[in-house]
Amino acid sequence: MADVKLQQLQDSIIAGNIPQLVMSALSYAIESRASDVHIEPEKNFVRIRFRIDGVLRRIVEYPPNIHPAVISRIKIMSNLKIDEQRIPQDGRSQVTTADGREMDLRISTLPTSNGEKVVMRIQDQSRTIPDLPELGLSGPALKAIEESLNMPNGIVLTTGPTGSGKTTTLYSCLHRLNKPEVNILTIEDPVEIQMEGLNQSQVHPDIDYTFAFGLRTALRQDPNIIMVGEIRDRETIDVAIEASLTGHLVLSTIHTNSAIETLTRIDNMGVPPFLMTSTINTIIAQRLVRKVCDKCKEEIQADESTMQIVKEAIALLPANVEIDKSLLSNPKFYHGKGCPECDNIGYKGRVGLYEVLQMNNELRRLILKRATAMEIEEAAIKTAGMVTLEQDGVIKALKGLTTLEEVYRVARHGEERP
Repeated sequence: MADVKLQQLQDSIIAGNIPQLVMSALSYAIESRASDVHIEPEKNFVRIRFRIDGVLRRIVEYPPNIHPAVISRIKIMSNLKIDEQRIPQDGRSQVTTADGREMDLRISTLPTSNGEKVVMRIQDQSRTIPDLPELGLSGPALKAIEESLNMPNGIVLTTGPTGSGKTTTLYSCLHRLNKPEVNILTIEDPVEIQMEGLNQSQVHPDIDYTFAFGLRTALRQDPNIIMVGEIRDRETIDVAIEASLTGHLVLSTIHTNSAIETLTRIDNMGVPPFLMTSTINTIIAQRLVRKVCDKCKEEIQADESTMQIVKEAIALLPANVEIDKSLLSNPKFYHGKGCPECDNIGYKGRVGLYEVLQMNNELRRLILKRATAMEIEEAAIKTAGMVTLEQDGVIKALKGLTTLEEVYRVARHGEERP
């Protein structure tokens, strides 16, 4: 099917059929499970690349003489100014492909020395929201999140770089909480996935409708649960804390590298430790790694230095983490050798790595006395059973879900503790 879509795209380029070129590119992108379409003008050609499983892949090229028409077509679809080519523009569009798949597009244009570059972020409306275990959560990490979602109030934070699946995790949590007897409000920028039963609102900073203002308004809407797209400043975290203290469950995202660093970041925002300890329930740090293709997966031999790193990571696992003894006694690692199913990449699909910090009294005590990040991390592993991103990745590599290269592409190797 994908080959047919690629052929349609190439045919529309040869025929110079611009509307068909744009639709064929989007149709092929959805078929390829792409999250973004990049249309990039070079000196002698324009290339189209798709971001698939977090990695950009070159798809086709077309001559630069039809590029202005392609840009105009995309701008018309998203209500952007056709005659404005000097400044970046952002827009949105809803598209239905020839085979009936509906998608939301977030479109961004950028002037470059060779012409305008366009990136289209695809939100497939027909896509179902995966449940937490399908995302890669299991064991104590899953139990900690489930417990915090059952609490009547408090703050649940997801953290990680852009494109690490934070919003999907939050939607998965909301999917579990979405019942007729609760009022759930979301303040987002933009509304990425529309879900039945939720009251979803999009912020507009240009008219002073910010996250903080939206959150304050949400409190007057008799909510049980509030999801805020992102905590960016002191004002937003202050209102989130206020909402939590007045009996609401608040879910949000924040940009940091790990669960422990999130506490440091909130402290740097000027939030007093006693407010942090009384409101934060759980912090979920996450990354996305590519899954080894099931069709061409084969066992590989790990070298001695790799095995040493793996043993160090496993040795520091908390006592409450149950792991199959056979995985440890005879560790095996896998890779994909490449096949037509995965376009000879060796990977197909993605899975999350998770580091879940669940607040307990020992951690509260350390936060109140402003202990170092190292002391808090040590206590989180010993008393709260926190599994680090590295450890979760190593376990998933041992299970044959991903490769160690992928794990260490996104997670740091932790130092051995005394």
